[in-house]
Amino acid sequence: MPDTVLEVFEATAGAHAERPAMARKRGGTWELTSWREYREAVHRAARALVALGVEPGGGVVILAGNRPEWFVASLATACVGARAAGIYTNSTPEQCRYIAEHAEAVVAVVDNAAALAKLRGPAGRPAVLRVVVLLDGTSDEPFTLSWTDFMARGDAAHESEVARRSAALSASTVSTLIYTSGTTGTPKAVMLTQRNLAFIAEKVQELVPIGAPDRLISYLPLSHIAEQVVSHLLSIATGASVYFAESLEKLPENLREVRPHFFLGVPRVWEKIQSGIQAAGASASPLRRRIAAWARGVGRTTGDADQAGRPRPWSYALANRLVFSKVRARLGLDQARMLCVSSAPIAKETLDFFQSLGMPIMEAYGMSECTGPATMSVPERYQLGRAGYAIPGTELRVAEDGEVLMRGPHVFRGYYKNEDATRETLDAEGWLHSGDVGEIDREGYLRITDRKKELIITSGGKNIAPQHLEGQLKQIAAVSQAVAIGDRRPYVVALLTLDPARVAVEAQKAQSPARTAEEAARCERFKAYVEAQVEAVNARLARYESVKKIALLPRELSVEAGELTPTLKLKRRAIQERHKDAIEALYA
Repeated sequence: MPDTVLEVFEATAGAHAERPAMARKRGGTWELTSWREYREAVHRAARALVALGVEPGGGVVILAGNRPEWFVASLATACVGARAAGIYTNSTPEQCRYIAEHAEAVVAVVDNAAALAKLRGPAGRPAVLRVVVLLDGTSDEPFTLSWTDFMARGDAAHESEVARRSAALSASTVSTLIYTSGTTGTPKAVMLTQRNLAFIAEKVQELVPIGAPDRLISYLPLSHIAEQVVSHLLSIATGASVYFAESLEKLPENLREVRPHFFLGVPRVWEKIQSGIQAAGASASPLRRRIAAWARGVGRTTGDADQAGRPRPWSYALANRLVFSKVRARLGLDQARMLCVSSAPIAKETLDFFQSLGMPIMEAYGMSECTGPATMSVPERYQLGRAGYAIPGTELRVAEDGEVLMRGPHVFRGYYKNEDATRETLDAEGWLHSGDVGEIDREGYLRITDRKKELIITSGGKNIAPQHLEGQLKQIAAVSQAVAIGDRRPYVVALLTLDPARVAVEAQKAQSPARTAEEAARCERFKAYVEAQVEAVNARLARYESVKKIALLPRELSVEAGELTPTLKLKRRAIQERHKDAIEALYA
């Protein structure tokens, strides 16, 4: 197995030189970049970084959306022995400056002048930062370069210096900093080595059925480890081509155009797709609804057979022809050999829904500190509701207090400039303490039950897993997001947001005049309708974890409002602070 991810990249670029490596859409057309052109761009950018004074061990930050230059800048940084750190494009100016300063960035690669303004801020650019490279547009600032001018710096000399530095890379060289998205507190910088990256690239290639002729789509933030693994490392390992989505809003359209062979979605993405399918189904004719109901029964039976290793029922082929294939084609997932979910817990009901449509979703569990995946499910080996089994070559166990621990070549080097946090997370025997609570069954499947630090402990001393409860609440047709609250409180309450696409239909059922989410949140009749469905959820729960009261919020939680992380996880502390009046009213 190669010691560095650059060895993997060079081998793939050499083997597939004229095949497409990357694609982006311009003027309505997908423009392709070959592996040969990709490799040349990386080497040219590496020479430019040397020309701009980036030393081994130095820092480069990337504040940009999903695009080819992100990949090029990241690999070029590794070539010269420096560390690349991504910054989420929706980060505040304070967060951007913090990361640039903490990472000791000499060069920053940014999307445009607006990103430059964030990085610079009122106090001027961070002291160590020498050059900011603008991918789009220009600036009058003397310390800025356009991407074209930056790449031109690599046309001169420095080829031998880049070669020397690349040859000096070792398995232990830190090449990537992943700044945790920060559901609480200041983000920590996860140090990932060349060996970490090369190991995961190799293992994901073994587990995911992808090859050189195949297509991937990149749409999640590249500052997050999940997207770096799924689009960047997987393409480097296999030679598959990566298509960069135009935006999250255009993802449905781009999926139908690209038709990827592998697709990973965070739970919120799958929930949105589920909501869209259900809304379309509600408007179908009675005959179509009956056929769909029959097909979904076949899908559930087929899923049970697949998990148990039994033959599929004879009716699967017919259900696939009449229903499943059409749903997949409308979604742009008709060529996907594997569908996956990661980054946060997903409700079992959502997994059941897609299973019934012949679209089983494989769960993967992990974190930045283990270079992404610690466990994975694959179509040949999975159990619905389980997060998979330990990836080959690694160890997994559960501590006495239920915390999930992992050890192996995928475990990170530590937190940059934070030895105390490193000691808290990595023990003397090399075990990574995940902070998640879980259990491993006899067949080796992991089930995550909750975050260790997010457990609700009521004033009566009862421990409640909020994510399990929230998953149940999100199955209510009108509900899009749910936040359970009750830590050190006498009982559990919930903040619920409403699905704009479903409100009108659900309001008719509730005999409510509301037509928008904002109107529904204010309507007592609509609230009573939702409360009745919450009671149905409560009937399936232990009495101490049942939801006593709810508040309907007039809008969905968002990244822009600081309530979600860039990967759409709940920022519980921020949510409770922003909606404290509504919460206190529930306990009044």
